Amino acid sequence: MMARTKRDRRAYSAGEWGRNRVRVFPDPKTGLFQIEWRDNGRRLARSLRHRDWQKAKKQADELAAGFSSPRPREEREPEPLTLGGLFDIYGEEVTPTKAPSSRKYDRATMAMFRNFFGGHRQPATLSQRDWDRFIRARRAGKAGRSRRPVGNRTIQQDLKLLLAILNWAAKSRDEEGRLLLESNPLRGLRAPAEKNPTRVLLTDAEYQALLRASEAMDWRFRVALVIAHETGHRIGAIRQLRWPDIDMEAGIIRWRAENEKTGYEHRTPVTAEALAVLEAARMQNPRGGDSPVLPAPRDPARCLDRSRVRVWWDKAQKLAGLEPKRGRGWHSLRRKFASDLMNQPLKVLCELGGWKTAQTVLQCYQRADEDQLRKALEDRRRASIPAN
Repeated sequence: MMARTKRDRRAYSAGEWGRNRVRVFPDPKTGLFQIEWRDNGRRLARSLRHRDWQKAKKQADELAAGFSSPRPREEREPEPLTLGGLFDIYGEEVTPTKAPSSRKYDRATMAMFRNFFGGHRQPATLSQRDWDRFIRARRAGKAGRSRRPVGNRTIQQDLKLLLAILNWAAKSRDEEGRLLLESNPLRGLRAPAEKNPTRVLLTDAEYQALLRASEAMDWRFRVALVIAHETGHRIGAIRQLRWPDIDMEAGIIRWRAENEKTGYEHRTPVTAEALAVLEAARMQNPRGGDSPVLPAPRDPARCLDRSRVRVWWDKAQKLAGLEPKRGRGWHSLRRKFASDLMNQPLKVLCELGGWKTAQTVLQCYQRADEDQLRKALEDRRRASIPAN
């Protein structure tokens, strides 16, 4: 009698009841396919360690037909983990917990690594040579979807994700208690760093010029500009604010974790200037409910998109008579906020601006201007003068 097969939405079965019945199905937690059979009346199962539906069905057919047989548990050797498999697992279990922009970056970057190293490559075989080869290729525009040369900062960000994935795999176990990866083969390698990173700080004069230019632009730009200046938050979090996040009476904004790059949910008090533009925004868009504070022009139910605020920034610079400068964008307002509050305790500044660590503020955001440096020297001189 020929083996019969059965399929449904949940599993695939091959063979006959009581003789050579085999079933494959996805584990509801991990998505990895499991294979199940009976041996002397005992139901046995093991993980196939992959998510390939066609491959799982083929393995079920082969086992049912007697072409392969499951090895005893103590003798089974796990199939080697591939980079493609690792990226799939990470993409399904870790990436969804990140902010939308980070999820998008994870998917694109993992696809780049998969294409560059090969999806069937075993992570444990990666070495210094692969690390250096990727850096050279990325710098020359021979890796990545855009195929354009990139700087050390972008390369550093890419490799940071690769290290994070390998570190996660070295701490995570499969259904049978085995580590996905014994250790991170690239641990300790250094990524290239920018010698003189471009971190432009918007000046007071430039901000005032942009503020005047905003009067001739869409009302949403002025609201976003003032909130960015008064709160020090990323434009990505600002453009995704919704009215339930705003407590006008208490003067507090809730910054949702899913809209923050760091995934850090927090609340901050705001200034009178910020409350004034928020009140103006409510008059422009009185929909209320869960509607966006800064709705998209053509769809009031949606938040402003990233490209729109970038275009408005460039237009405002031209109206303000500011010469284009690399690095002078929305993020320069965040640096201005950190530098304006340099005299405040770092803990206070981190809470106000949504930074998780003071080290990030010190390394990337705060910058003393010439007046502050001169004042510090003058204070030192005064302190050294003996009192009469």
